[in-house]
Amino acid sequence: MVRYLRLIAAGLVLAGCSAPPAQQQEAASARQVVSTQSIPPAMVGVHAKQLFGKQGRSSRQGAEPFGGYAKGCLAGGVQLAESGPTWQAMRLSRNRNWGHPETVDFIEKLSRAAAAQPGWSGLYVGDMSQPRGGPMLTGHASHQIGMDVDIWMRPADRLNLSRAEREAISSISMRRANGAFTNDSWSRAHHEILKAAAQDPRTARIFVFPGAKVRMCKDETGDKSWLRKVRPWYGHHYHFHVRLKCPDNARSCVNQDPPPPGDGCADAQDWVNNILNPPPPDPDAPKPKPRRELTMNDLPGQCVAVLQAE
Repeated sequence: MVRYLRLIAAGLVLAGCSAPPAQQQEAASARQVVSTQSIPPAMVGVHAKQLFGKQGRSSRQGAEPFGGYAKGCLAGGVQLAESGPTWQAMRLSRNRNWGHPETVDFIEKLSRAAAAQPGWSGLYVGDMSQPRGGPMLTGHASHQIGMDVDIWMRPADRLNLSRAEREAISSISMRRANGAFTNDSWSRAHHEILKAAAQDPRTARIFVFPGAKVRMCKDETGDKSWLRKVRPWYGHHYHFHVRLKCPDNARSCVNQDPPPPGDGCADAQDWVNNILNPPPPDPDAPKPKPRRELTMNDLPGQCVAVLQAE
């Protein structure tokens, strides 16, 4: 039980795309916030997701992330092309194919590696960030500073999908037994693509369901050090979530703490064990607190300027 509670505590630090509401707190939150007096009256008390969610394009500023992955914004974001030689952006109606230039470059590089795998022509790219980052109207707690990207598990065998097809098509789940194991759709290509993503020095961590991490730990016969960046987390069986480090010289960007030392394979196995044999509930565990909507007062001061910029 003690080890299970430690895993849950560690998981809170690793919060990924769509964790349960009580687990959506981000350890790498912004340290610089604005006072109420510095916020324009029209923004006071308004949920930040409403302000950022209606922005249709990026700001005409130099590219820079401000704050932490779940409490920040993005200046000068770059839009990933809807289609490229080895990728397609999905769910275009969401307008979430924006990010820091490093993120766009990372996706293009990883997609070329994916195209070298049997049965893959590249990648289907899910949510990145909104044009100016910030909290989203629906879904993610993170993805706010342009340094996160969701990659579909579905092999990208066609790169000529129409906009309508990209709205209708879905990814494919890779999990079995509630995430304790991979299913028959998992392939060595998934292993190699996640490995290529983890070996990129810009990658801070990758979130994937526990059974996939354990499978990769068992299947990897060479150096396993890259597996340190692959972290088990709830969900993440239709896609894996890559989080990049803050870019060099981005002084107002807040990194997460590095993952614990080691390859993390034993901890992933503990997650699987607890899926297969759940420990009894702790009667003394505090009730989860409802998620509080962020306002501009919660975000770094630069985010007001990001919203006001042309």
